[in-house]
Amino acid sequence: MDVWEAAAVFAAGIGAGTINTIVGSGTLITFPVLLAIGLPPITANVSNTLGLVPGSISGAIGYRRELAGQGRRVRRLAATTLLGGLLGAILLLWLPSEAFATIVPVLVGLALVLVVLQPRLAKALKRRREANGTTPDSTADGGPLLHLGMLLASAYGGYFGAAQGVLYVSLMGLLLHEDLQRVNAVKNVLAALVNGVAALFFLFVADFDWIAVLLIAVGSALGGQLGAKVGRRLSPTALRAVIVAVGLVAIAQLLID
Repeated sequence: MDVWEAAAVFAAGIGAGTINTIVGSGTLITFPVLLAIGLPPITANVSNTLGLVPGSISGAIGYRRELAGQGRRVRRLAATTLLGGLLGAILLLWLPSEAFATIVPVLVGLALVLVVLQPRLAKALKRRREANGTTPDSTADGGPLLHLGMLLASAYGGYFGAAQGVLYVSLMGLLLHEDLQRVNAVKNVLAALVNGVAALFFLFVADFDWIAVLLIAVGSALGGQLGAKVGRRLSPTALRAVIVAVGLVAIAQLLID
């Protein structure tokens, strides 16, 4: 790796850390760069996962204010996402990449539909609760449906991870009675856990490029702090628009590739 290639990987790390903290899909920045500098696809994917762990942690720290009062929820969802992330990491080494090529754009597209419709669906759910005489619990963890969705999304995250954040936000935004910024804060913690467990698994069983890992790690850590400052200033409508825009780019790149 020459100086210019190293600079490109570092810059990609900053961009990925920033966009991951705001919404997700940072892998769509770093992964193509790693391929462009000559890394094999699996090595690039593993190196990318390892390098993005500090960025996920940095983003979660940057959103610590929005995590207040959500400790119980995070702990419950953490077990689900850790299991999913480990399963996804195992699948990466067992299955060909083509296995997910068809379903991933569909999943991301469905997630975007849920993000767009989330305000209307939330109002409909609220009216139904009021009609039934029940009130939403702001400390709830979403129930079995959310856990199942997060398990599948985390398995995908451990496998590849592009647009994983979009899936998380759409699921939690729909099934939790919570502000979108606070949902985004939980997303950052859970993404850090998934990347972390996948990275720990890859350390022992897969090949990776240490230079690429270090460059992305430092860059994504810086990007995580930048993303937290930008992301929390966005209104729910603006944040939703960013999520949709990034998701559409993710779908386009996945289909082209």
